[in-house]
Amino acid sequence: MAKLYFSYAAMNAGKSTLLLQAAHNYRERGMRPLLYTSALYVEDGVGLIRSRIGIAESALLYAADDDLYQSVRDHEEESKVDCVLVDEAQFLTRDQVWQLARVADRLGIPVMCYGLRTDFQGKLFPGSMELLATADTLREIRTICTCGAKATMVVRQDMNGRVLTDGDQVSIEKSVYLSLCRKHWEEAVGRWPVKGP
Repeated sequence: MAKLYFSYAAMNAGKSTLLLQAAHNYRERGMRPLLYTSALYVEDGVGLIRSRIGIAESALLYAADDDLYQSVRDHEEESKVDCVLVDEAQFLTRDQVWQLARVADRLGIPVMCYGLRTDFQGKLFPGSMELLATADTLREIRTICTCGAKATMVVRQDMNGRVLTDGDQVSIEKSVYLSLCRKHWEEAVGRWPVKGP
């Protein structure tokens, strides 16, 4: 039985690298993976999944109004689709998460989503919230804080390294994000100071 998977992490944990490795594994076995990424990641009119270690692959783009179930069905009519891989899954809408669940449930195609869990303010992204609620299998991909502890949060910084606590939830400038453990995130944003006994 096909499942809906959600692999989540903070920034720089290797989510895109794992997705590209999964796509390679499917192709190596003569299978066809279908790759998607957010329309925010278009480069020269092409969707691109790019890992920080230097590997990249083109992908289909999805925007908030796209029907991903229908898109996968259309591709399945052309030739068999063995797996659907979705990068930047935090940008999916609630409806799109359910469309992907239908791909697994009704078309029998496994769907693997990779994305951030929370934004720089510590709030769940809409796509991540729905995936955490509905995915069959959840997997945390770990990365580390500057102190060496597990990083679960991200801060957004301006070009001078000043931590930002306000602004739009979506900003794809990856260079301005830093993954931190909860303790150091709280210290960095200074919004919820820890009170002693």
